Amino acid sequence: MRRARQLKDHAVEADLFRRRALVGFLLVLAALGGLAAWYFRLQVVQHAEFATRSEANRLRLVPVAPARGLIYDRKGRLLADNVAAWRLDAVPERAGDGEALLAKLQSVVALDAEQRARFLRDYRNSRPFKPVTIKLRVSDEEAARFAVDRWRFPGVELVPYLGRVYPQGALFAHVVGYVGRIDEKDQAALGDAGGAYSHTGKTGLERYYEAQLRGKPGYRRLETNVDGRTVRALDTVPATPGTDLRLSIDIDLQRAMVEAFGELEGTAVAVDPRTGEILAMVSLPSYDPNLFVNGISHADYQALNDNPSRPQFNRAVLGGVAPGSTIKPMLALAGLDSGTRTAEDKTLSTGMFYLGGQRRGYGDSHRGGHGWTDLRKSIYESVNTYYYRLALDMGIAKVDEYMDRYGFGKPTGVDLSGEIAGILPSPAWKAANASQHGKWYPGDTVITGIGQGFWKVTTLQLAQATAMLANNGWVRRPHLVKDMRADFAAAWAPVELVPPSRGSDSAAHLQAVREGMIATVHGPGTATNIRPGLTYLIASKTGTAQVVSRRGTAAMNPRSLPMHLRHRGLFIAYAPADAPTIAIAVAIEGGGYGASSAAPVARKVFDAWLLGKPVVPKQDDATPVDAASQPASPPDFSNVQGSPGAPQPAAAPVPGAPRR
Repeated sequence: MRRARQLKDHAVEADLFRRRALVGFLLVLAALGGLAAWYFRLQVVQHAEFATRSEANRLRLVPVAPARGLIYDRKGRLLADNVAAWRLDAVPERAGDGEALLAKLQSVVALDAEQRARFLRDYRNSRPFKPVTIKLRVSDEEAARFAVDRWRFPGVELVPYLGRVYPQGALFAHVVGYVGRIDEKDQAALGDAGGAYSHTGKTGLERYYEAQLRGKPGYRRLETNVDGRTVRALDTVPATPGTDLRLSIDIDLQRAMVEAFGELEGTAVAVDPRTGEILAMVSLPSYDPNLFVNGISHADYQALNDNPSRPQFNRAVLGGVAPGSTIKPMLALAGLDSGTRTAEDKTLSTGMFYLGGQRRGYGDSHRGGHGWTDLRKSIYESVNTYYYRLALDMGIAKVDEYMDRYGFGKPTGVDLSGEIAGILPSPAWKAANASQHGKWYPGDTVITGIGQGFWKVTTLQLAQATAMLANNGWVRRPHLVKDMRADFAAAWAPVELVPPSRGSDSAAHLQAVREGMIATVHGPGTATNIRPGLTYLIASKTGTAQVVSRRGTAAMNPRSLPMHLRHRGLFIAYAPADAPTIAIAVAIEGGGYGASSAAPVARKVFDAWLLGKPVVPKQDDATPVDAASQPASPPDFSNVQGSPGAPQPAAAPVPGAPRR
């Protein structure tokens, strides 16, 4: 019997369909609700965020670097200028692999091995969104080639900027200094604003006045397409240019000072004693600061480092020397100011000074002695015995007190970074710094009196102290920047000066010291070799700073030593002595005697400043630098205010004995 076919239950199937349809509808409804909620979140809740992102994809903020402030000399001649230039920057997150980028760029822009290595190092260490410079000072031809192939290099931009140049080259390297490319340390110091700058001050005034010179960055807002190419510029917030500086230095005097040195090495500083303005400052040898602006080559840097004369070392503010006999006018003034001596008190010089119970003697330049010596004679004949005795009678504590008052043992405060304080000898200093024999002995005080031993001063400190003698006892802070202005259209505003301090209050004491210094050139002193042809008065003091000690009581002729062991020749002076407008300190490395090496340099600088005379080449000088320093009959300056009258001629120096 055929099996009966089972019939479907349509009611059950219909109910099942309705349930499934409902579930499906609910799922679709939930999905649509979720989608609507997602769109609501995107369009309403997060509208501001995504609108900003969208705008950021369309708009790009480009920092605008400010024009760096210019630097002028006292007559308005440029010492540091800006020139228009191009640089090539790459943003890592858009430019991709650095090696591949350089491989593609080599057909467009010339890059040497050092530039490639520097870029790859910076590229690896940079943040993904921070631009990294591929090459500075891109040539016009390279810029044109890159503009044609710009589409091949996403994330790479040709950026206009103002490059730094130094028209005077090596003449002002140690004064103006130079700018260099910003490194990681500079970026950290500048913070978010650092991206607008490519260079920062590294040395000299460029570093000291970096905050004023660099200005404040602005920005440009650009509209771009999907390829990142600029469609149009929307708006610009201009950058604020840096402050311009006008210095007290004169280009002509600076050049005259360098020419006066000839082939000699050393340093010199000339100041206006009335104001503390630095008129000229040189450290020789020098170097070309333009080499450092865009990154110095390895070969050039190696050449500078291998030079034993250390061209990059600023001897004027970093190099300390024993002052030698140039300290004597200041010590003589200290003896008067402290009441230890009067100007007429006399000390007997027999040629050798001995401390009680010691066999070792301390000599004078004349082995037969200078006889009875008062203050004026002690200066113009540079009588050591007078100062041996004076230092002992004052005591080292009182010597330190007055030398500190005159500006020694501490920075002058000049507007250059890194100035050293020097060393003002004292028992405390010796105990803290001498590895052996830290006890202070009377012999230490003796040699302190003639500027030897532990002494260390800079030529800037010597120039400041010399200016104090010329400026009625006022100690003024030497400074390089005279005026500033916010922009080219603004008026120059003088910088605020630090109030001077009082070095000496006694006009009579200062006058006695001045008379001795005038006789150094115009009387029977140690620098009469620079007197021929003088039409103005010079007040001065010669000095010799020993590099090696003499043995026993034997005199040492510095010309018998190798150049690097020869004594340094020193000279301090101001002129015109009756109305001073310039004071100078000169230190010649390996110069031997200050009278023969440093004094002629100062004479040429004075002639250039006071008379407008060009510097005569050394080989054409009428007077040899080693000519005898004692004329047969010195001129009479007894009628000139501030002169010492007619001092008696000094005894002839012993051959081989150090002249001061």
